[in-house]
Amino acid sequence: MSNRIQIAIDRGGTFTDCLGRIPSQSPNDPPRDIVIKLLSHDPANYADAPTEGVRRILEQAYKISLPRGDKIDTSNIDYIRLSTTVATNALLERKGERHALVITKGFKDLVQIGNQSRPSIFDLAIKKPEVLYHGVLEVDERVTLVGYTSDPKARENAVQFDLDSPDTQDDYVTKITKEYSGTDKPPSAYDEQGRPTGPPEIVRGISGEAVAILKKPDEALLKKQLHALYHEHGFRSLAVVLMHSYTYPLHEQIIKRIALDIGFQTVSCSSALMPMIKMVPRATSSTADAYLTPVLQAYIDGFFSGFEDSLRSGAAGTKIEFMMSDGGLTSVDHFSGLKSIISGPAGGVVGMALTSYDAQDKRPIIGFDMGGTSTDVSRYDGQYEQVFETTLDGITIQSPQLDVNTVASGGSSRLFFRNGLFAVGPESASAHPGPTCYRKGGPLAITDANLVTGRLAVEMFPKIFGPNEDQGLDVDASQSSFEELTSEINAHSSSERKLSVDEVAQGFIRVANEIMCRPIRALTEARGYSASKHILASFGGAGGQHACSLARSLGIRTVIIHKYSSILSAYGMALADRVFEHQEPSSETWTGEHGDARKRIEQRVDQLRSKVKKELEAQGFKPDRIHLQTLLNLRYEGTDTALMTLQPEGGGWDFERVFVQKYEQEFGFVLEDKNVIVDDIRVRGVGKSFDDLGQTVLHEYRSLFPNGQAIPITNLDTLQKLATRKVYFDPQGRLDTPIIKLNQLNHGTSINGPAILVDQTQTILLEPKCVASLTSQAVLIEILYD
Repeated sequence: MSNRIQIAIDRGGTFTDCLGRIPSQSPNDPPRDIVIKLLSHDPANYADAPTEGVRRILEQAYKISLPRGDKIDTSNIDYIRLSTTVATNALLERKGERHALVITKGFKDLVQIGNQSRPSIFDLAIKKPEVLYHGVLEVDERVTLVGYTSDPKARENAVQFDLDSPDTQDDYVTKITKEYSGTDKPPSAYDEQGRPTGPPEIVRGISGEAVAILKKPDEALLKKQLHALYHEHGFRSLAVVLMHSYTYPLHEQIIKRIALDIGFQTVSCSSALMPMIKMVPRATSSTADAYLTPVLQAYIDGFFSGFEDSLRSGAAGTKIEFMMSDGGLTSVDHFSGLKSIISGPAGGVVGMALTSYDAQDKRPIIGFDMGGTSTDVSRYDGQYEQVFETTLDGITIQSPQLDVNTVASGGSSRLFFRNGLFAVGPESASAHPGPTCYRKGGPLAITDANLVTGRLAVEMFPKIFGPNEDQGLDVDASQSSFEELTSEINAHSSSERKLSVDEVAQGFIRVANEIMCRPIRALTEARGYSASKHILASFGGAGGQHACSLARSLGIRTVIIHKYSSILSAYGMALADRVFEHQEPSSETWTGEHGDARKRIEQRVDQLRSKVKKELEAQGFKPDRIHLQTLLNLRYEGTDTALMTLQPEGGGWDFERVFVQKYEQEFGFVLEDKNVIVDDIRVRGVGKSFDDLGQTVLHEYRSLFPNGQAIPITNLDTLQKLATRKVYFDPQGRLDTPIIKLNQLNHGTSINGPAILVDQTQTILLEPKCVASLTSQAVLIEILYD
């Protein structure tokens, strides 16, 4: 059995979490894990955090010395799985690649105009986000659809094609068996001067709709125009967005071919990124991809530069895989800026789902990922919840993503006293300089508030600070800064009662907790789910310090904190599957599971499933390890909101029933008199990377505590403690709180709060009226209510 190490790395805004796993050498031995946590940005000591993480893991695993700066040999590594926030940060900070937008003539201002949505309708000083592109090239080309979908006799009037005919043009069927018989005849084709040239050529688009080709692009003129963009204006990246390219992408493909021949390094075609009907989100998504992919590629090139050439060439046999926003892994070749927007949080969602959900218990899971810079919240109820259109910093992105709500409240979120109010964030102290206690002269942050109230076990916090990376947190600096802030707050107050440092620090913690509760309520109560009927799965470096408080605020009774909670995003990547998807547009009206539309759609689904399966097999997966899912993007006729609907369990075709249930859950009503339209057909292929994780946390808990009630240990004196210190709790004040190492507790042990449970990478604050029970994989906390 191979002992090649497996490495997963999550590069966050503040910390980079690394997990190295050496597979077991015999069936009876568990794999050996190596956990590394380091600052994401520490230019005084290393250039790239993931490369440094790999170096440290290899040193520990094989007891060798690898000097910094030397290229690393990866022959002993099975795979390296990475997530990155590089693209996200480039978008937020507007530090992407300078690029040009290539668009159908007459639509150069489309992205600037947008879709007229007004998210802040009562804002008195609205500032529109700037577009990402720096130049526009209008292409004189045009296609249009024959007929219109709201025609009551649309199918009766539609053009009919001979699908068995060998007569095709560029893979599009051209032989017509029945002409269009409606009133909305297509306009005449036209030449370069706009003069009519006669009836347009009509072909069958990918969606099944008839497409009239009014004007083909002039390839000689295109070559001249793109040559000028490249040589005279210095563009190296293009976003290509043409009318109706979702169903007829040929003209975009022509532009891409010419651009690549000229030398453009990145050409982002909307029809390839997301072939969906709406042009505005297709356009903004394409510009985002052209803006971010070069930055991402530069980062990937920089990562590879730290290793021997055999890694990139494949000679070392080491697979490099990246976590996509939809929770699946992909190869370097298929990774792009658009797929990496929430690459980091996606790993945490996968880890949360696979480690916390119990099919027998069936309670849905709320994922609470509190890191250094932000907090990510997600929900899992046996299926990953995905969205296909999101808006990030004013940019609408059309790409499959896990449904993750993010707020700027993390361990490094800065603390302010503004206009008589306590404020937390959104500004972050980041990793450099970091909070005050990081010994870099940084500002006060949530980590400092937890430190001065006694909630952090400084004895176990990683000693990675100071000029030599060998010092712990600076408690005195945090205390001194809070004393100054407390004096300022008391001076501003007209009350005779003066606040203490503890009360001020606890006040900021309460504000931060409320900020983090908001996205949880948005994912649950705002969608018709009771937050109190969920389990809170807490992870991230700072999650354990706030989990009990958040659970009590939301009425939640059970909290699960995995043993790798502080690096769960990296652990989730180690468990994640390889994913490949294929999507095509459709224009069918659903006529039931036994109707004609189902037969036509099923035929297209079979073709897509074959393509997806073939791709995963080419990536090395055996047929028995490939799982295929079919989804239809459905909406009510006359509405604008489509819901991606998963095929019913067992492979049935009653999509309408699933769609209606999902629609009613989401919006509180259904439109019984409306037809259901199929906008898109999607097949998602999953290459399974593992067989079984063993029993779940809740299953083990039920076996350890069969009566459902753990018996708390009342005599904590029998346990070895790191220390006992007074920790501030609201409203009790300072209470004697033991600090206990998790590895001192046996599985099946339960203890009463207050207590602080620690290991090398995490601190769990067990508040009063809480009971913690230990399993082999996690700490399970029961929140007690009066």
